[in-house]
Amino acid sequence: MKTPGTTAAAAPEALARALKARAEAEGFSACGICAPDAVPEAADRLSAFLAAGLHGQMAWMAERSHWRGSAAALWPAARSVVMLAETYTPEVDPLEATRRPDRGAISVYARGRDYHDVVKARLKRLGRWLVGETGAEIKVFVDTAPVMEKPLAQAAGLGWQGKHTNLLGRGLGNWFFLGAIFTTLDLPRDAAEASRCGSCRACLDACPTAAFPAPYRLDARRCISYLTIEHDGPVDPDLRARLGNRIYGCDDCLAVCPWNKFAAEAREVKLAARPELDAPRLAELAALDDAGFRALFSGSAVKRIGRNRFVRNVAYAIGNSRDPALLPVAERLARDPDATVAEAGAWATARLRAAAAD
Repeated sequence: MKTPGTTAAAAPEALARALKARAEAEGFSACGICAPDAVPEAADRLSAFLAAGLHGQMAWMAERSHWRGSAAALWPAARSVVMLAETYTPEVDPLEATRRPDRGAISVYARGRDYHDVVKARLKRLGRWLVGETGAEIKVFVDTAPVMEKPLAQAAGLGWQGKHTNLLGRGLGNWFFLGAIFTTLDLPRDAAEASRCGSCRACLDACPTAAFPAPYRLDARRCISYLTIEHDGPVDPDLRARLGNRIYGCDDCLAVCPWNKFAAEAREVKLAARPELDAPRLAELAALDDAGFRALFSGSAVKRIGRNRFVRNVAYAIGNSRDPALLPVAERLARDPDATVAEAGAWATARLRAAAAD
């Protein structure tokens, strides 16, 4: 009978190979291993980002920065970090929806099932296997914990942080989620990946709001993903027109990356786009009340921002549509009980009336 811990103690290299094979069998596209302290510069980079105020309203980043800046501090007992990639590569042009002004453009990752649920379930299955093989302790994380997933994933050899600050890989492209398993096992480390962006600046030039003050540096306060998901209250009027019809997230910098020609095919059907979330009509979205919003986005990552913030985004998209048929919709939103939605509706009304007068 196998004694828990024997496999890990006797053959860590064999265990690492078996772990990666199991990860592939579970559906992950890539797996790599690094030390918890593999990115010592992460804490200083995070501190500089926060000190410059580039995180906007995301106070949680500062509140938990002592853990986010150091994986070793998050769980001192951890000896290894297993980083895993879950691809969600779109089957169609992800920017096609942005060229349909009467429709809403939802980021590709949010058109299917909430990735937190899908990836975490897979991580737990893999983690249970690892515990069963070794008796080791583990903790699993998917995005919601204070973990610097992207630097750790680069240290584990999955890819590198591109000039758009997202992770991309030679065999993955940049359409993938990251998950982490922290473990008390001391596993062999993979070689870190080096940046391969070269002189390319396609992602920087594609950003509608010029959210990159420099390569590898993001000002979240101008990022459309931040503005439509994290930002509470009215969006700066100077940025609203640049949102276009993007009502939840933005894919522009990801979509133009040349490394996507090597993108791995998505393997999880639950992450595929739901037809009703693939370029939905703005007029129908504007009519959602809280119950309707919750019903439409049940099981979706969109649900977490709530009806009011979402419909605020829809109002901005209506104002940018230049579609006179949407004027009555904008006027109705200008009477919405929520003050932020009503202000956005009034802005959209003024934009459409001005467009009609041209």
